[in-house]
Amino acid sequence: MSVPQTSGVSKSKVFTPGTIGNLELRNRTIRSGCFEGMCSNATPSEALIEHHRKVAAGGIGMTTVAYCAVSQDGVAFGHEMWMREEIIPTLKRLTDAVHKEGAAVSIQLGHCGFFANRSVIGKTPIGPSRKFCLFRYSICRAMNEVDINRVREDFGKAAKMAVRAGFDAVEIHAGHGYLLSQFLSPWTNCRKDQYGGFLENRLRFPVSVIKHVREVVGPGYPIIIKMNCEDGFKGGLTIDEAVQAAKSFEAAGASMLVPSCGFTARTSFYMMRGNVPTWDYVKSEKNPVTKIGMALFGRLIVKEVPFQELFLFEQARRIKDAVKIPVACIGGVCSVDNMDKAMQAGFEFVQIGRATIRDPNVINKMQAGEITASDCDHCNRCVAAMADKGVVCIAETKGLLRK
Repeated sequence: MSVPQTSGVSKSKVFTPGTIGNLELRNRTIRSGCFEGMCSNATPSEALIEHHRKVAAGGIGMTTVAYCAVSQDGVAFGHEMWMREEIIPTLKRLTDAVHKEGAAVSIQLGHCGFFANRSVIGKTPIGPSRKFCLFRYSICRAMNEVDINRVREDFGKAAKMAVRAGFDAVEIHAGHGYLLSQFLSPWTNCRKDQYGGFLENRLRFPVSVIKHVREVVGPGYPIIIKMNCEDGFKGGLTIDEAVQAAKSFEAAGASMLVPSCGFTARTSFYMMRGNVPTWDYVKSEKNPVTKIGMALFGRLIVKEVPFQELFLFEQARRIKDAVKIPVACIGGVCSVDNMDKAMQAGFEFVQIGRATIRDPNVINKMQAGEITASDCDHCNRCVAAMADKGVVCIAETKGLLRK
């Protein structure tokens, strides 16, 4: 893929400072929370530190460390981090490394809920309601009041530790079919009590988590909420409901919203679009039963959704227009033109992911006028690679894309 060339330093608004809560970023670009697969034994590695240092050195305004579960029963993989005292010194080295490069750094906090890996957490996963998860071939148990209170507290404890580790912001994961998203979605929330039914009830637990985290971190500290515009299937969260949820999140203390989409356990590639690298998944999978299942039924289970630039623009604009806090544009942000369109529409920030995996220096190159667009071709083989070697651009390593 050829990339248009230009000359001179870009004067785009996206390369000017922007503010989230009491935090000022050097520009309005944020590396989205892209699961890195670099936390062996649930502990951040040197590779993870270097990965984010490179993104920071590449000019990003803020990079997001993903995914960090708020408790051990909230992880999906054995190489997924969960927040605890013993990893704070390593996380502090990560935040120091990013800060030395002039960027800010946030950490994405969440809980997998019903698609947590039973073999990793050592017990039955929890969720809003008893539900079969095709992603895990398992059935979760419905959370009781004790579970709800405990997980809420876990979010607060994790946020407090994130502040101690030097993170400039926390991003609460309330999208993509994770636990808070499961409470919001009618597909996973079939409760008959105060946490189920009408949207007001389905919002009760996620909103209480945001309020609690706000109490813990104080009034000015940035709390970013990743949420869904829509789940991407009939019976899931709709854009109309998402607009109402956005207003509730703002009232609860959110500093910024990131409207995304998709449901990990059902429409996983709806949130990214582009190619589904089924055979790459088969090659990287170590469980023989899962490997056979992917080979036979992968194309039926994981639906391919064509990629297009700014694919969430219209839905996200509805959310932006409903709140007063900043909203970031995510989903197919591939070029300076895309970023300019987002800025002109009133988005305060843009979040990008695969472009920084393809080239960590992409923002510096755009700002310097060396390129106007990423040459990532959205093959999504980086997603399949993360389970084996950590997220990396496969096309880059094999020399398949033109520099």
